[in-house]
Amino acid sequence: MPGYSDAMTIEQSFAWWSFAQDHADPRTLLRAAADIGYTGVDLLDPALWPVAADVGLRLAAVGGHASLTQGLNDPAQHARIHGELLASVKLAEQHGIATLIVFSGNRPGAGPEGGLDATVDALGAVAPHAEAAGVTLVLELLNSRVDHPDYAADRTAWGVRVVEAVASPRVKLLYDVYHMQIMEGDVIRTIRANHPHIAHYHTAGNPGRHDLDDEQEIAYGAVFRAVQGTGFDGFIAHEFVPKGEPVAALRSAFELCQAAMG
Repeated sequence: MPGYSDAMTIEQSFAWWSFAQDHADPRTLLRAAADIGYTGVDLLDPALWPVAADVGLRLAAVGGHASLTQGLNDPAQHARIHGELLASVKLAEQHGIATLIVFSGNRPGAGPEGGLDATVDALGAVAPHAEAAGVTLVLELLNSRVDHPDYAADRTAWGVRVVEAVASPRVKLLYDVYHMQIMEGDVIRTIRANHPHIAHYHTAGNPGRHDLDDEQEIAYGAVFRAVQGTGFDGFIAHEFVPKGEPVAALRSAFELCQAAMG
């Protein structure tokens, strides 16, 4: 396969929803990503899973349950989410999907702690099944200032408390650089301090959630080097909405990451 991934311990993925265009042929876009050097794709429509496999892309991460706003921090949702996650774990095991994304849900009605204990309980109930299947549940950190008002897991420290309380090797964090830049900044120090709890990364430029270019404020070259320096060997997935042609944006992000890590 053309590209750079053979020389990297960290693999690169991309979020399907943010790069797929209504007029684009899915196979063409997936093939182009594989030719660039991507080895994974996040959040791909299940109907396209066979296409991804055919062009040599792994399913790096998929959603584990619905929904983002009614999530793990609400005990009233636990029975539903438990069933959805068990089904997703089984599906992930069948299709070789290493990572399932889970969501805290929004804060209203969850109390001053944002439903942290309920989140721990919900993940703790599923963790043994994930361990047995070799599937990692990653709690996604999202900003509550711009994109997801009232989302509970909006700070790294909150997510770390959940992960430490569950105490399972198969319950970790999805650290989204864009979202955490908005909420707390200090990205590199945070990554270095908390890397044992992080199993997946997402990227996007801030402000705007667009390309990783010099018109946004995050020094992604330094961020990628910091991630590499922690010994991370999972996926960094680009989850931005390209300002221009999607394949060109995919190539630019891939090459920036590769060049930073050498």
